[in-house]
Amino acid sequence: MSRKKSKTYAYSYEQYEEQGKGPKNVVEDILADKEFPDLTELVIGCWGNPWEENCQEVINGIVANAGRFSHIEKLFLGDMNFEECEVSWIMQGDYSTLWAAMPQLKELTIKGSTDLTLGDICHEGLESLTIICGGLPRSVMKSIQNAKLPNLKKLLLYVGIEDYGFDGNKSTVKELLEKSDFPNLDYLGIVDSEIQDELTEVVLGSKYMEQIRVLDLSLGTLTDKGGRLLLEKIGNWPNIKKLDIHYHYLSDEIKDKLEKLPIEVDTSEGNEEDAYDGEIYRYAMLTE
Repeated sequence: MSRKKSKTYAYSYEQYEEQGKGPKNVVEDILADKEFPDLTELVIGCWGNPWEENCQEVINGIVANAGRFSHIEKLFLGDMNFEECEVSWIMQGDYSTLWAAMPQLKELTIKGSTDLTLGDICHEGLESLTIICGGLPRSVMKSIQNAKLPNLKKLLLYVGIEDYGFDGNKSTVKELLEKSDFPNLDYLGIVDSEIQDELTEVVLGSKYMEQIRVLDLSLGTLTDKGGRLLLEKIGNWPNIKKLDIHYHYLSDEIKDKLEKLPIEVDTSEGNEEDAYDGEIYRYAMLTE
């Protein structure tokens, strides 16, 4: 029998209110589902009250039943829209025990950074790590910086803003890129930042530019300053095949020049800056 690729498990607010469904029930309900043994991708959405209870019981349940989750190669924990829960309100958990419990895991996506702990990351098979949030804490970046992920091919990090959890600066990201060791990295995404120009400079100065094929600097406040840096330097790396800078604050002039680069370039979703009381305001795409 061929396995069904993916299924999402989630509770509505009504299920939480009327049936008492919450994080303590998620793994039990997954294991009771007849379709579950045929899945390779598991998506866990809203667990009822994610703004009040974290998902630690979900993580613990997966670890405690590791053998029954041994067919899951892709895991997304926290897949919910803003109507279910704003990203900055999602209470995450401690993933320290997950790495050893799921050696078969190839892709991990986490949404939300409140209470998020990654611990000591050591995983031979993980190929993709994505963290979607409104603000990425330094503690999480430090775990990624020290991670042992020899087969990691894709790293996508939403940096976010200070008001929602980002307590670092461009030096924090620079240190992560300098000290991490991902020899097979093919896709690097440092996105969703209000200092996107500064981070563009940091990324363009990193060792990973020599090896990646996809550079993702999207969803942030990229302006012509960062755009000119890209025009000036990206030609130094013929290995780069795609540049993703969608959602940006580029002028038409710089955007047009970037679109003429001999690689695939996504310059969609241009934004206009706001001016108020003599100040200029630009916003990253995902914050609250």
